[in-house]
Amino acid sequence: MATGGNAIRGTRVGAGPMGEQDHGHHADRVAVSYWDALGNETVRYFAAGIPEEEIPETIDSPHSGLPAGRDKANPPAVAKTEPYKTHLAYVKERRSDDEADSILEDALKQLRERRGQD
Repeated sequence: MATGGNAIRGTRVGAGPMGEQDHGHHADRVAVSYWDALGNETVRYFAAGIPEEEIPETIDSPHSGLPAGRDKANPPAVAKTEPYKTHLAYVKERRSDDEADSILEDALKQLRERRGQD
């Protein structure tokens, strides 16, 4: 019969008489509720002895990914996203050729001045 180590067959390595109280899971906790703009509630638990100013006012909601605040009546607003711009919209925003030439000349002039090649 082959045996290895000193573990008794059928037991977990490291298992012992330790319970939750030995791991610190019995600490007093305070439940804090957060609400996002869609009305989702998230409850986070903090140690009872933590000062009130160390508890965050906002978190990211795991339900929606939106910011969530502690005020149920006035949750943080949904972030405004810009609509997708097509390539043509960017082309319309481009500068004219004359403006581009003047910007290029200014940049080259500044570079030459820095190098001392005027």
